[in-house]
Amino acid sequence: MRPLHICFICNEYPPAPHGGIGTFTQTLARALVQRGHRVTVFGMHSDRPAGTESDGGVEVVRISRRGLPLLRFALNRRKFAEAYRRVHAAHPIDIVEGAEIDVWLLSRSLPGVKVLRMHGGPTFFATGIRIQVLKEGWGLRAVQHLCAVSHCVADGTRRMLKLGNRPIEVIPNPINTEVFAPVTGDVAEEDGLILFAGTITERKGIRQLIQAMPRIVAEAPQAHLEVYGGEAIDPPPSEPMTPRLIQMMPAEVAAHVEWKGRVERTVLPRAIRRASICVYPSHIEAMPIAWLEGLAAGKAVVASQTGPGPEIIDDGITGLLCNPHDPDSIASAILRLLKDPDLRRRLGAAARQTAMERYSLEKIVDRNLEYYAKITQLGS
Repeated sequence: MRPLHICFICNEYPPAPHGGIGTFTQTLARALVQRGHRVTVFGMHSDRPAGTESDGGVEVVRISRRGLPLLRFALNRRKFAEAYRRVHAAHPIDIVEGAEIDVWLLSRSLPGVKVLRMHGGPTFFATGIRIQVLKEGWGLRAVQHLCAVSHCVADGTRRMLKLGNRPIEVIPNPINTEVFAPVTGDVAEEDGLILFAGTITERKGIRQLIQAMPRIVAEAPQAHLEVYGGEAIDPPPSEPMTPRLIQMMPAEVAAHVEWKGRVERTVLPRAIRRASICVYPSHIEAMPIAWLEGLAAGKAVVASQTGPGPEIIDDGITGLLCNPHDPDSIASAILRLLKDPDLRRRLGAAARQTAMERYSLEKIVDRNLEYYAKITQLGS
C-alpha cells in the first residue's frame, strides 16, 4: 500500500485526560505515522491561537474559532476550507475523516475521500441542541463513506437518522495493549480496590455506583472505591455533581470512597493495575475506551448490559454485565467478584486475551488501513 495522507478533524486534540474522541484520534494518528503515512489533524479552538505544531510526528493545524453567533457557522467553515486547501496544495490529501460533531466543517467541493466516523453523536446520545443536530445532518451530506466504532452506534444512528441501507463499516476503537497491561513486578493488586474512570455525569452511571456502595461495604468491608474523573467540561453542568454524590453517602460509606479528580492519562495504567475490579455502569456508550483499558490490563470488568456491553464483553466469560440503572445489580456483580478471587483471575485472563485479539492497536491499525485502501479505490 502506498503511503497515504490521512487527515482527521478533531476539536478535542490534544485529548482530554480521560478517553474520548481526542484519545482515539491521537492513538490512531500516531500509529499511522509509525506505519509510514502522513497524518494531519485539524482542530478549531476558541482558547488557543492559530498555528501548526507536531505531536509524535502528527502535524496539528490549529484554527481559531471566532465570529458572532449568526456568522460563526459560515465563517469557521470558510477558515477551515482555506487551511485545508493550503495543506492539500503542499501534500495532496487522500482521506479526511471526523466524528459527528466535527464533520460539519467539510464540504463536498474539498478534495479527498471523506469519511464520517460515528463515535455517537448528538442524535445518538439524545443530548444535542438543535444547531448540533443540524450540523450532524450537514456532515452526513458532505461525506461519501460511513464508519462506526460499534454495531450499537451503527444500528442506532442508522435508525435515528433514517439512513436506510447506506453502508456503515464497523471498526472498534484501538487500545495500546503494551501501555495497558497486566500487573507487573512493581505494582501489586490491592484486595478490595474498585476503580471507576470517567466523566462525573449521570450518563456514566456514577450515581447508581455510589448508591450501591452501602451494600458493598456492608458485605465486603475491605471494599474501597477510587473515582478517577472530573465534571463535564463541554457543556459544563449548571450544578457540579460530585458534591451532591458525596453528600448522599453516610459517613461510614464515604470513608471507603476516594475522589481522585481529573488526572493525566499516564496515571491510569498503574491505577488500573492496582485495582481488583474495574466498574463502568454507563447508561449509554458508543465504544468506551475505558472499558477496553480494563480488559487490556487483564482486570475483571463490570460493565453495562445496555448499549455496546454485550458486543464488548461476553457475560461471565470476559467480564460481568449489570443493569446500570439498578444499584443492587451493580452491587451484586461487584460483590460476586470481591468474594471470588479465582473468578476474578479467570475473567481477567480472558479479558486480556480478548483485548489482544480484537482491540490491540496493531490489529485495529491494520483494519483501518484495509478500509482506507478499499475506499480510496472506490474513490468518490
